[in-house]
Amino acid sequence: MHEPYLDALHAAADPFRAEDLRAYHKADRIYLGLTNPQINDLVTDWREALDLPARVAVADGLWRSDIFEARIAAAKLLTQARLRPDDEPAWQLIATWYRDFDSWAIADHACAAGAKRLVANPTRLDRVEGWTRSEHMWTRRAALVITLPWAKLANPKPADLDTRERVLGWAADYAIDSQWFIQKAIGSWLRDLSKHDPARVTAFLDAHGDAMKPFARKEAKRLMR
Repeated sequence: MHEPYLDALHAAADPFRAEDLRAYHKADRIYLGLTNPQINDLVTDWREALDLPARVAVADGLWRSDIFEARIAAAKLLTQARLRPDDEPAWQLIATWYRDFDSWAIADHACAAGAKRLVANPTRLDRVEGWTRSEHMWTRRAALVITLPWAKLANPKPADLDTRERVLGWAADYAIDSQWFIQKAIGSWLRDLSKHDPARVTAFLDAHGDAMKPFARKEAKRLMR
């Protein structure tokens, strides 16, 4: 079912840009050289033409192709606040993609799709919490990236505050992890939170900042006066 959509991506390929993307992302897969606006335009048309079950099926096929732009398109197909009539199949698919994460761009697009599904049904956070104990660095990182909506809430409800504290607990456990992408994820989560609750970020850094890398502490405080 996904073959016509792969054909559309291939038709827009730019081999010269593809080589630049391969060098930049350093992950061994096929790159076609499409820009984000090109992928967005294609996905917008596909969304309008497909019902939700078909979108999930196409996204699954695109993801399985392991082509860079196809995986980005797969995530974009399912990045939507409301998926009706039933978003569970979309969530179940997205929640398997973390096992394939090996670069930030694909991971972040997939997590953007997953974040919408978590906000729609926060009980799904129980599954994400399991990711924090993975030996796979990209999976551990994904637990913070996919929960960024709770760092960005300007007026959180009590349940949102509970979720925020839950994720900050994960970040606290990560503080001693020296891997760059983990430290960057902590710093970015705290930076976004600092726009709305700088006091909580300060408290986190007072408790765990000494274990973090200097660049991550700096990122966490970047927007604070």
